Amino acid sequence: MKLSQFKNHLENSDTFSFQLPSGLLIPSHFHITEMGLLTKNFIDCGNTVRQEKNISFQLWYSTDVDHRLTSARALTIIEASKTLIGDFDYELEVEYQMTETIGKFGLELHNNIFVLIKKETACLALESCGFPVAKSKQILQNLTPKKQNCCSPDDNCC
Repeated sequence: MKLSQFKNHLENSDTFSFQLPSGLLIPSHFHITEMGLLTKNFIDCGNTVRQEKNISFQLWYSTDVDHRLTSARALTIIEASKTLIGDFDYELEVEYQMTETIGKFGLELHNNIFVLIKKETACLALESCGFPVAKSKQILQNLTPKKQNCCSPDDNCC
């Protein structure tokens, strides 16, 4: 989900909630403790230099069960982060404290609930690492026959 999609939902709703990939809801007294622009410059295993940018925010909750973050307050946090983010509309990455470490998630909207989506690693240079790259499947009926050579081996034209 991009920042503009997140903002659009907040602008059209007074409250909002988050759900973990397991289906459990994050307690409604969550805070957005930080928000900013993350830039990752790296080289992949195929020696290609890459850059990724996304907008990150961290969800957290404590013993303050009376705290409720409204959509209006979340929009204020987003507006304040513009000094770092600018007007860019990058994908969102959500950080959330899991049992043993901080989890990083993508975000989707399902039935008016923001659902944290698991992220997975992958090799970015499959051919360089010796992995076969998936070929696209074609329907045989849609293939056109190759043109026949203009001459045959008996024509002595070559």
